[in-house]
Amino acid sequence: MRSLFTHSLTLRVLSFAIVFGIWEYLGRVPISPAFPTFLETMSALGSMIADGSMAAVYPATFQPLLIGLVISSILGIACGVFMGLNHKAEWFGAPVFIVLQSAPLAALIPLLTFAYGIGLTSKIITVCIMSVPVIVLNAYTAVRHTPVSMIEMGESYLGSRRQIIMKIIIPSASPVIYAGLRLGAAMGFIGAILAELLITPTGIGDLITYNQSIAEYEKMYAAIFSIMVFAVIFIEILERTEYLFFRPDKRVTQ
Repeated sequence: MRSLFTHSLTLRVLSFAIVFGIWEYLGRVPISPAFPTFLETMSALGSMIADGSMAAVYPATFQPLLIGLVISSILGIACGVFMGLNHKAEWFGAPVFIVLQSAPLAALIPLLTFAYGIGLTSKIITVCIMSVPVIVLNAYTAVRHTPVSMIEMGESYLGSRRQIIMKIIIPSASPVIYAGLRLGAAMGFIGAILAELLITPTGIGDLITYNQSIAEYEKMYAAIFSIMVFAVIFIEILERTEYLFFRPDKRVTQ
């Protein structure tokens, strides 16, 4: 297991090195005057961290993001599990969430602004409409694909409906549900940035827009890079949590 973990870590480091190397090369060509090198972007990121401008904007971004993700997780898992367990709910809800997942939800942001203003509520709803369909459909699919043989085994041992759901269906579905949470979190980060770009220029979105307007492209890319790093870290934490609580067979012994 240790060698597997080391191999996986080596591949991740190598993949990052390749991507950053290509970024540096393309910046030096350059492919565009507005495309800085990786080293220039990292230098700008360091200066923004040092002067406090980066830390100052993140509370405004994280507030609607975290609230929206908590609401999306609770609502999405509950709806998905209910749809998976109830055929009538499936017939009614599945088409709705399939349409929502494929629709250009960013186009709804002006309507949200008109209905709820430019405050926190609109930003939270934006995060939710980006995250919820993914989480619901993954939870629904996970529950619907619980092995029939496991359910029949529970029934043969005279397990109640509640016991079968809590001890067979939910544990069996948890890996796919967690995969949906990770995808939903990624969509939530996109929704949070879209909200800041299209509703109110606050937080990291404001930092991106401002530096673009004054042609400080190194700082603009540094701001984009920082939110990507936070998204990767957050999703990695979700994955580790899944392994810790629901998939001990996949847990890496270090």
